Amino acid sequence: MKPAPLRAASRLLCCGLLLAATGGARAFSFAEDEKQGAAEEEGRRGRIAQHLAVPCKAALRNQGILVALADQTADGYQLQGSKYGRHAAVINQKLKALGLKTYTAEEQRARIAQAEMEAYFRNDPDAALAASSKLGAAFVLKGGVSTRTAYNPVVRLPEVYVTMHFTLAAADGRTISTATAKAESYSGSDTAGMALELVHEQAEEVVAKLYNDYCRAAGKPKK
Repeated sequence: MKPAPLRAASRLLCCGLLLAATGGARAFSFAEDEKQGAAEEEGRRGRIAQHLAVPCKAALRNQGILVALADQTADGYQLQGSKYGRHAAVINQKLKALGLKTYTAEEQRARIAQAEMEAYFRNDPDAALAASSKLGAAFVLKGGVSTRTAYNPVVRLPEVYVTMHFTLAAADGRTISTATAKAESYSGSDTAGMALELVHEQAEEVVAKLYNDYCRAAGKPKK
């Protein structure tokens, strides 16, 4: 069975714990919560359809897109091998389903060294361009994963917050699009696992926005 969405699951857990803590002093309507969830899903579907309605030139569909994810901290990005391999694979799948060209993790590792991959995350345009040339990629989708943990004194449980910020850029460094996905949970300290769940839940809308911007702006010359 597919796990419930993080937001909905966390909201229901929070409400249940609050009711237990307050002795049910304030009524909670599960019907209203379901109605709100249905409205949010309808809005999400509408945004996705609107993003995907943009036409995309055949030439752009043949341009390679490299997908790379790394931890994002106050000290910058930290690329840790295959930690986010499954996360990148989900994004790759979504992009390919829309007819765009991407590369597998194996193809990227075979042609680009770790140090060259890190060039994308330290905004080194010359090194990044050299790495892109080796792979044949014309665009780079860089994703930064940041996490934060805290203790919620009301429900008496640890909370974990995950934010994923994506930047789609041309190999020459020109930014094409940005998108952000966020989630929070009471599930503990498995931030990589929660980030994967977040990707599964929100990748469709994130990729749709990136696709829209890519098809509209990628072919325009650098200013």
